[in-house]
Amino acid sequence: MHTTSPDQPLRLLRVLGSPRGAASESRRLSQQIVDALVATRSVALTDVDTSELPAVDSGYALALAAREDPQTPAAAGSALHRSDALIAQLAAADAVVIATPMHNFTLPSSLKAWVDHIVRIRATFSVTPQGKIGSLRDRPVYVAISSGGLITGESARQPDFMRPYLRHTLATIGLHDLHFVTVEGTALGEAALCAGRQAATEAVDKLFARR
Repeated sequence: MHTTSPDQPLRLLRVLGSPRGAASESRRLSQQIVDALVATRSVALTDVDTSELPAVDSGYALALAAREDPQTPAAAGSALHRSDALIAQLAAADAVVIATPMHNFTLPSSLKAWVDHIVRIRATFSVTPQGKIGSLRDRPVYVAISSGGLITGESARQPDFMRPYLRHTLATIGLHDLHFVTVEGTALGEAALCAGRQAATEAVDKLFARR
């Protein structure tokens, strides 16, 4: 559910996971989602390009393994400082769009790095006797996925570890309102690509017709 009034811009965070940049099918599909949101209200869009995001480092790992957070602020440029900034950015968003290709049945490494920065004990979840409890408020998360093969329907011939992983991982930090849209068959020739794009467009239209 959006938390801003209709008179205020929707603070939209788009996380870009493809190394192909503007040429990627997942980004193209994510733009259709952004356009659908813009059609209903004003949007303030922030893009995060995960291809520019380094992996977490040893200092970050040590901080997470400790029983308490460091007492001093994270040093500028450190992975912990970068994590603080990415978590603050996510916490401020009213809705999130994730644009990602499927690499080897799951997330590309750059998007996994973003996940590693935002799924952080004592920052976005806590550990309780009942398990891990997310501390972020829920909000819509739209995931635009491109796949070279087919991952849904009777013709699917490859496993999909991406959607189950994202459902579980984002739920861990409090994000449960996930909506997946896929453009499939992007590596199967022009006809398959056109059919995949058409199916994806229809899925976006159907998704936002209900809202």
